Amino acid sequence: MSQKSKTELENNKLHKRLRHAVGDAINDFNMIEHGDKIMVCLSGGKDSYALLDILRHLQASAPVEFELLAVNLDQKQPGFPEHVLPDYLHGIGVPYLIVEEDTYSVVKRVIPEGKTTCSLCSRLRRGVLYRVAKENGCSKIALGHHREDILETLFLNMFYGGKLKAMPPKLVSDNGEHIVIRPLAYCKEKDLARYAELKQFPIIPCNLCGSQPNLQRQIIKDLLADWDRRFPGRIESMFAALQNVVPSHLADTQLFDFAGLQRGQALPYGGDTAFDRETPPDVFSEKRKVINILGNKPKP
Repeated sequence: MSQKSKTELENNKLHKRLRHAVGDAINDFNMIEHGDKIMVCLSGGKDSYALLDILRHLQASAPVEFELLAVNLDQKQPGFPEHVLPDYLHGIGVPYLIVEEDTYSVVKRVIPEGKTTCSLCSRLRRGVLYRVAKENGCSKIALGHHREDILETLFLNMFYGGKLKAMPPKLVSDNGEHIVIRPLAYCKEKDLARYAELKQFPIIPCNLCGSQPNLQRQIIKDLLADWDRRFPGRIESMFAALQNVVPSHLADTQLFDFAGLQRGQALPYGGDTAFDRETPPDVFSEKRKVINILGNKPKP
């Protein structure tokens, strides 16, 4: 097989792997329903481009009908290339809105120089996007967070917030009016990076927060990347843990009635066993029991 053929084969495998991962996440969490109008938040980064591209392919083959509306929030960052996203979206024929809100000036005015801007920037951005979703009759808001984003949030909350909390694939928005979905929840970041290269998306860097040194999230990202290099399978195992929570073996009295425990009581996950197995579960080899949104049946 020639090098060109090998490259094409790998690219096809990557495309199918991402489509299946997105289809599985959509199916597992019932993210998309018939008649949905989905606002796809497009930042200009690799992940949101991939999200829109994969949802477009699903839209053409899925057994349910849904609409897509790509929305970009132009935060008036100096030097932001305003033409890039409109040109791209017009070229692929996707309905879109470019919303102009000068949140950049607000963040720079409120946050002292040298301090992390992400928290305020995110809150301001969410508020604008919620309003736009309501004004345009969107039933779902799709964000481009992937598997590593979810795990990074888990560790950020544990290390800096004292909470066992991650970033859910599906949840109600902060204002309670919308459903937020993350169809890339099962996708690996390195696959999305490779996909962006393959598709040659016109990436727009964020010069508001991307250049800040010593971001806590970047520290966690580097930690996870190091683990992934040195201990293959650890990332998969950690993400599987998010889907296999055992309240009786944690320490939250709101989730489990520790005070009411009785001798001889049978528990779903057994008694006082600290560690269950030496080998992490192979989460990708397990058969899926349902047909996903792509209409693909699990292999026997």
